[in-house]
Amino acid sequence: MTAQYFAPVASPQTPRSAFADRHIGPAGDERSRMLAAIGYSGADALIDEAVPAGIRTSRPLALPPALSEPAALARLRELADKNTVLTSMIGLGYHGTHTPGVILRNVLENPGWYTAYTPYQPEISQGRLEALLNFQTVVGDLTGLPVANASMLDEGTAAAEAMALAHRVGRRKEPGAFLVDADALPQTIEVIRTRAVPLGIEVVTADLSGGLPEGDFFGVLVQYPGASGAVRDLTPLVDAAHARDMQAVVAADLLALTLLRPPGESGADIVVGSAQRFGVPFGFGGPHAGYMAVREGIQRQLPGRLVGVSVDVDGRPAYRLALQTREQHIRREKATSNICTAQVLLAVMASMYAVYHGPEGLAAIAQRAHGHAVRLAAGLRAGGVEVVHEHFFDTVFARVPGRAAEVVAAARAQGVNLRLADADHVGIACDETTTGEHVAAVWRAFGVEGVEGVPAGDALEFVRRESPYLTHPVFHAHRSETAMLRYLRRLQDKDIALDRSMIPLGSCTMKLNATTEMEPITWPEFANIHPFAPIDQAAGYVELIGELEGWLAEITGYARVSVQPNAGSQGELAGLLAIRGYHASRGEAHRNVCLIPSSAHGTNAASAVMAGMKVVVVKCDDGGNIDVDDLHAKIDKHGDALAAIMVTYPSTHGVFEETITDVCKAVHDAGGQVYVDGANLNALVGLARPGEFGSDVSHLNLHKTFCIPHGGGGPGVGPVGVREHLAPFLPSHPLRAEAGPQETGVGPISAAPWGSAGILPISWAYIAMMGPDGLRAATEGAIIAANYLAAKLAPHFPILYTGRDGLVAHECIADLRKITKETGITAEDVAKRLIDYGFHAPTLAFPVAGTLMIEPTESEDLAELDRFVDAMVEIRREIQAVADGTLDAEDNPLKNAPHTADCLVTEDWKHAYPRERAAYPLPSLREGKYWPPVRRIDQAYGDRNLVCSCPPPEAFED
Repeated sequence: MTAQYFAPVASPQTPRSAFADRHIGPAGDERSRMLAAIGYSGADALIDEAVPAGIRTSRPLALPPALSEPAALARLRELADKNTVLTSMIGLGYHGTHTPGVILRNVLENPGWYTAYTPYQPEISQGRLEALLNFQTVVGDLTGLPVANASMLDEGTAAAEAMALAHRVGRRKEPGAFLVDADALPQTIEVIRTRAVPLGIEVVTADLSGGLPEGDFFGVLVQYPGASGAVRDLTPLVDAAHARDMQAVVAADLLALTLLRPPGESGADIVVGSAQRFGVPFGFGGPHAGYMAVREGIQRQLPGRLVGVSVDVDGRPAYRLALQTREQHIRREKATSNICTAQVLLAVMASMYAVYHGPEGLAAIAQRAHGHAVRLAAGLRAGGVEVVHEHFFDTVFARVPGRAAEVVAAARAQGVNLRLADADHVGIACDETTTGEHVAAVWRAFGVEGVEGVPAGDALEFVRRESPYLTHPVFHAHRSETAMLRYLRRLQDKDIALDRSMIPLGSCTMKLNATTEMEPITWPEFANIHPFAPIDQAAGYVELIGELEGWLAEITGYARVSVQPNAGSQGELAGLLAIRGYHASRGEAHRNVCLIPSSAHGTNAASAVMAGMKVVVVKCDDGGNIDVDDLHAKIDKHGDALAAIMVTYPSTHGVFEETITDVCKAVHDAGGQVYVDGANLNALVGLARPGEFGSDVSHLNLHKTFCIPHGGGGPGVGPVGVREHLAPFLPSHPLRAEAGPQETGVGPISAAPWGSAGILPISWAYIAMMGPDGLRAATEGAIIAANYLAAKLAPHFPILYTGRDGLVAHECIADLRKITKETGITAEDVAKRLIDYGFHAPTLAFPVAGTLMIEPTESEDLAELDRFVDAMVEIRREIQAVADGTLDAEDNPLKNAPHTADCLVTEDWKHAYPRERAAYPLPSLREGKYWPPVRRIDQAYGDRNLVCSCPPPEAFED
C-alpha cells in the first residue's frame, strides 16, 4: 500500500511544532542545564559524539510539515468521514457490541488504565492484575476449563499457539499433521498455516460434521459454533480424537458459551477464541483480546501471561504474574512461544463488561441475539429460502443458488452488510446490536416478507448449557453505574501508571500518549468498521494506513511497511518469515542459521525458532558490544547455512555500537540478511535509518517509539519494514487482497488484514503533529535525558555500559552487583524501595542480572527527572547506612519495602527504623503519597500453590 497512497513532502527548515514543545518535556533552559550537566554546550555536539557518523543519515525526513492539534483532528475527521458505517451482520469472529459508557470513559479513555505498563512489578499493579484475574475467571467459567491465561493477541494467533501447544503435550516427536475444521474461521485457518509451515507441520482441513477423517494427526481444531453458524455436539468428536491420541482444540464464541454446553464439559483439552464481543468495538479488526484456556495437567506449558494469586510478606493475598510468563527471556532459543505483548487493556474492558452485566445480563444478551437469529431463519424459511443448518446460535446460513451476490448487494443498499460466502450462500450474523428492523431489512434483501410475531424459539436445545458460571461475588456486586464507577476507580488507585509518575523502564519507552492522539480512536467512523466490510466503506482507513506505512518507510529507510503484525513479537516473526521466503525463492532454503547476540531481547531467539531457524549465539565483549571476532568465527563455521543475524540497535545494553556497519557487511558478504530489531528506534528517528546503514528488515514497536499506549501490557503494534527485495514476502491475508502480496506473501501473521487498525490513528497523529523537525527533536531529547540521568547517577551507581566519551544512547544500566556483594542490598530491593518514593521501578535484571535499566524518554521534564534522581540518591544513602551499620543488614527500609499504610499504622511496629523513614524518606512525598496496596509478594509461594481465578472473599479476611 505504501507507494499507492504516500507521496513524500520535502521537510521545511522551520522550528519544531507547538505540539512537539508539549510532547518534549524539557524546555529550552532546562535542556541547556541538562546538556551542561553532561558536559556539552549544545545538542548537536552531544549527538555528533554519541551517534556514530557511519550510521547517520545524509538527508532530513521527507515528511509533511507538522500539523497543529486542531488541524490534525480536522484531517483525521476528513479521513473518518470517508469511512461508511453500515450495520454489520458479517460475523466471522467479529460482532457488534455496546460498550457500556462507564467502561468506555473510565477504562478505554482513561490514562490511569491505558498508560499502565505490563505488571512485572506486581505490588504497584494490583488493580490491573485483579481485572485480569476477573478475565481469566470469565474465560475459565465459560469454557469449562480450570486455567485460562490473561489474554492472547487475537483468535487466529491463539489458535496457532494452541496447535503448537497440542504438539508439545502430545507424544509425537516428529512435526506431524494438524487437523482443522473446514468450518473454522477462514482467517484462523490461514494464520495456523502460516505458523505451521516453518515448523514442518502439515495442516489438513476437513468437513468434521460426519466425524474425523482417516489420517495420523496430533491434534484437531473445531469451531464452536462454526463460521457458517452451525452448532454441533462436541462430545463425539472429542471422544473420537482422544481415542486416536489427539489433542482436542475448540475455537469457541464466549457469548455463545453462556447458552451452549461448555467445551470443557465435552472433554476439550484447549479452548481458544476472542473476547471482542464483550464490549470491544470492531476497530476494523483490532485490537481485541484473544484467549486460551487449558485442561488440568498442561497449565504449566500455557503460552502467554498467567495471573496467579500469592501472598505478601504479611500473608495477605496478592496477585502477580505466574509461572513462565516471561519464558522467552529465560529459555530464549528453547522457548515455546514468542508471545510478549498481550491485549491487557482490551481484556480489562471485556472483564469489566462481564462484571457490569453479570451472568444473567450476559445470558440475556446472548438469548436476544439467538432469538433474532431464530426469527430471521423462520422468516426466510416461510419465504421459501433454504436455511442450511437446523442448529445455530446467532448466525444463519442461507442457500440461494446463484443469487448470493444479488442478496448481499440488496442488503447493502438498505444499510446492512452480510457475508458473501460463495455464489450460492449468504451468512447473516445477529449480535447485541441487532434490532427487529435489521431482521426485516434482511428479509427484504432476500425478497421475502418474513413473518411477524413469531416467538423466538430455541435452536440449541440439544446442547443447552446447564452448569452455572460467574458465581463469584465480583460478578454480582456492581450492577449500578455508581458501584461500577467506584470499583473501577478503586482498582485504578492501586496502580502506578504514567498519569501518576514517570515510568523509567529501559527497552520499553514509556512516553507521553497525548490526549489528542487518543481522541479519534473512539469515533464511530473508526471504531465501528468491520474488518471484512466492503473496502470502499473503509476508504478513510485505507488512506490513513497508506499514509502511515509510507511515513514509517521514510523514517526507517525501507521500501515497504506492513502494519499487520499486532505486536512486536509478531513483527519479528513476520520479518524472519520474509527472510525465509526470500532465501527459498532463490533456491537457498537450506539457509536456516540465525545469529543472535547474547545481549538480545528474549523474543528474538524465540521468534527465530518459530520461523524454523537454528539459533547460534554471538558473544558480546566487556563493553556490551558484539564480539566481532566471534561473529566472524560463527560466520565461517556456518557459511552457506547462514540465513540472518538479528541485532537490536542501539543495543539492549543502551549503546550505539560503532561496528554495526561492519557487522552488516560481514553478514551480507556471507549471503545472509540483517534484521535490526526496532525496539530502540526512539534513539534513531531523524538521525539514522536502519534501511540505509545496512539492515534488510526491522519491526517497529508503535507502542514504544510512536506513542500507542502500553495499556497495562497491550495493545501493541509491531509493523514490519523491508527493503525492496523482501517486499514480495510481506504478510498477506486470505480475505483482503489489498493487505499484502497474495502470490508470494508469507500468509497472515494476525487474524485481521491490517492488525490492530483501530489504534493506528494514534501513531498517525503523533507523526503528523510532530513533523520532521519535532521527530528529530524527540530523538535528541531522549538521548539527552538518558545521558543526563547517567551523569547524575554515575557517582552513586556505576553505569555498566557506555560508548564513546562515556555516553549512552536512549537508556542506561545502573550496576548494583558490587553494592549487592558488599551490602546484601539487591537490585530488587532498590526496585521495591522506589515504590515507597512513588516510582515504578526501572527494568529489573534485564539484560544483565543484578542491574536496573533506565529509560527516561523525551517526555519527562527536568523536575520529574530530578525527582527520580533525588529518590535514587536517597536510596543510595540508605544503602550506605546498611554498609555502615547504621541500619540493620536485614531489618531495613530496603529489605522491607514496599511499606503499606496498613503496616505503618499497626500498634506492633517491630522495626529498628522509624515509621517516618519508611513512609516519607523525602519531604516532597508528603505532598502526594502513593500507597501500595500490598507489601512484597512471595513469588515462589504462588508458583507452588497455583491459583489463577478469582479466590473466594474469605481469602481476604484477616
